[in-house]
Amino acid sequence: MSSAGDEFGTWDASGLNRFDEAVGAPPTAAPYDPLRLCVFATIALITCVFGPIALAVFAGIAIAGYAKARRAGLLRSKCKLGDTRNVLAYLIVLEVLALVAVPFWVMLWAGVWS
Repeated sequence: MSSAGDEFGTWDASGLNRFDEAVGAPPTAAPYDPLRLCVFATIALITCVFGPIALAVFAGIAIAGYAKARRAGLLRSKCKLGDTRNVLAYLIVLEVLALVAVPFWVMLWAGVWS
């Protein structure tokens, strides 16, 4: 029997690590898409224009979504508040504050335009 060094010494590895046209090139990483930044900017614009009305609408949509998710079994959220009960409480507070602020916001704009 020959030694291990002889076996590997005569082995031809030149066919390894070659590009195979049938397989194709590995996929390249897609460039970073800052879609979240565009979404945040759009939400900020809507909030600037519509004030507490926009906050009430967004909070209402979020409350409906989290309530549905909680009924479906979601107990922990990726939100920093963690527990969905905390998230729902936070959103309800935002909704109430927004609804209280709407009349004052309307009076402010009525005073500006009159």
